[in-house]
Amino acid sequence: MTVNKENNNGSLAVSINGRIDTTTAPALEEELKSSFDSCSDITLDFANVDYISSAGLRVLLSAQKTMAKKGGMKLKNVSSEIMEIFEVTGFSDILTIE
Repeated sequence: MTVNKENNNGSLAVSINGRIDTTTAPALEEELKSSFDSCSDITLDFANVDYISSAGLRVLLSAQKTMAKKGGMKLKNVSSEIMEIFEVTGFSDILTIE
């Protein structure tokens, strides 16, 4: 998994490429946590995410809770496979998905 971040006046755009699983979720969590103080909102681009495990879902839930107090977090370009995981787990009701 690779993570690319771009901060534009407090709006953080995060592009994720690869799998978000037990091995890679801690790295994503650190990337997001290191940016919380310098941004008011986060947009996660899931265009190149092909898998997310429960460890990845936990990272998203934690980030959502933190960013809800600041300005928000949204996901975009979510594939139908990942969207199905969000729907089955109820995350589609928790996360803002465009």
